[in-house]
Amino acid sequence: MPKLLQINITANWGSHGRIAEDIGVLAQEKGWESYIAYGRHANSSQSTLIKIGNMFDEYIHGIQSRLLDNHGLASKKTTRKFVQEIDRIKPDIIHLHNIHGYYLNYPILFQYLAKNNIPIVWTLHDCWPITGHCAYFTYVQCDKWKDGCKNCNHINTYPISYLRQRSALNYKCKKESFTQCKSMTVVPVSRWLADIIDQSFLNKYPIRMIHNGIDLNVFSRRERQTDILAQYKDKHIILGVNSKWDSRKGFKDFIKLRNLLDSRYLIVLVGLPEQQIKGLPEGVIGIRRTNNISELADYYAAATVFVNPTYEDNFPTTNIEAMACGTPVITYQTGGSPEAIVEGKTGFVVPYGNVEVLADTIQKLAQSDQLLTMRETCRQHSEKFYNKNQCYQKYFDLYNTLLH
Repeated sequence: MPKLLQINITANWGSHGRIAEDIGVLAQEKGWESYIAYGRHANSSQSTLIKIGNMFDEYIHGIQSRLLDNHGLASKKTTRKFVQEIDRIKPDIIHLHNIHGYYLNYPILFQYLAKNNIPIVWTLHDCWPITGHCAYFTYVQCDKWKDGCKNCNHINTYPISYLRQRSALNYKCKKESFTQCKSMTVVPVSRWLADIIDQSFLNKYPIRMIHNGIDLNVFSRRERQTDILAQYKDKHIILGVNSKWDSRKGFKDFIKLRNLLDSRYLIVLVGLPEQQIKGLPEGVIGIRRTNNISELADYYAAATVFVNPTYEDNFPTTNIEAMACGTPVITYQTGGSPEAIVEGKTGFVVPYGNVEVLADTIQKLAQSDQLLTMRETCRQHSEKFYNKNQCYQKYFDLYNTLLH
């Protein structure tokens, strides 16, 4: 019986954690043993879970990262213990997801992987593996990742460093670690990221783009209104969903948008902490983060339009979740966010940062007699391209290629 080991910062928690969980479920349906190793945050799983380290390890790693800019270089003892666990399991395939997040030492992990020559699939959900510091660089229009990340001017973003700046050394260390394996396939989840990876030091490996998929049984069209939104049936609901709302994700743009729309429109933001909720202006409702995906689907289905004013993103799962619930999407022309959208049929792509055009597009859509048709098209498009079983079957086709 083949064994699959996935490694991710979370297990069945958040979008990346749910992706790993879905792949694990599919693995078991195909007769594989499935293991998921994670750093923090886990919900119950059908795979065998392996916790890497503990809260103290994470805390120490976080402190070092913030002071020394050495993200991914702490947690040595924890990682050595984890590779012993890999030795015990003896997986046939190791599938990496996010290996950053204050829980792993990547040089130790990759030394082990290279030595043991285990086939590796690495799904890239952001750009951290190819830079000397940041997870994204389009927001500041930086190209230093192409030639060594010297003198980083993006040091105040995740993984933030308050004192030291060692981006050039980090870049060198990543390049040495990540290019020593003989059998690895890199899987960006968007065409945008695939183009970037093709210009990076990871281009020595095969690159295979696979879009994320979702559970179309959960994310579906429905008439049900959430308790919170039931009282606003006379409003056009403008929905935003994120796990962390900041300027990069368009939080300030939603506040600007509120001033450009009249009282017929209600902005609902899911994923806000209590402190941000308290500071919202009239006409904007804040809802705390939920890991109940059925509840999340209710919010999508209740909305007139899903708005994603992200300034940099890879391939937002929220876009395809909204469309699966029959809700058109409007997003900025940035990163891989527009890739799921069929212009004028499942949503619209507007100029980067242009809140005025965003507001105008929302109003035209809300007043259009084509809205019902677009809802149906959104669902059909999701069924055709983003069924999780069809998307993740591509991973098993890849696994089988690597094993034979």
